[in-house]
Amino acid sequence: QLQIVESGGALVQPGGSLRLSCAVSGFTFAWHSIGWFRQAPGKEREGVSCISNNGGRTMSADFVKGRSTIFRDNAENTAYLQLDNLEPEDTAVYYCAATPDSCGLVEKGYIFWGQGTQVTVSS
Repeated sequence: QLQIVESGGALVQPGGSLRLSCAVSGFTFAWHSIGWFRQAPGKEREGVSCISNNGGRTMSADFVKGRSTIFRDNAENTAYLQLDNLEPEDTAVYYCAATPDSCGLVEKGYIFWGQGTQVTVSS
């Protein structure tokens, strides 16, 4: 059964850090690029970061550059998004998605999606 399960979302104070996890089963993880997207209340979903199937290429949106790290463990079928120096504007539901295509920050091409994990940044 195909599954993508995100975890690690929480309520954190501004300036804090979180590590989001994306655990995959039911398809060949190592053949897929992984993207992280987020959707804030009242806004459209947007790409945050992505990593190629072998981890050799990554991309990040300007709004998280210098504050995020994406990495993956193909042996564990898991991808991660480390978020540092969090800001209230980072409050959103964070989604993990997989594509057999190249890493990108647009939703087109991502065929498998998780249900999301809530990140709330507030004092």
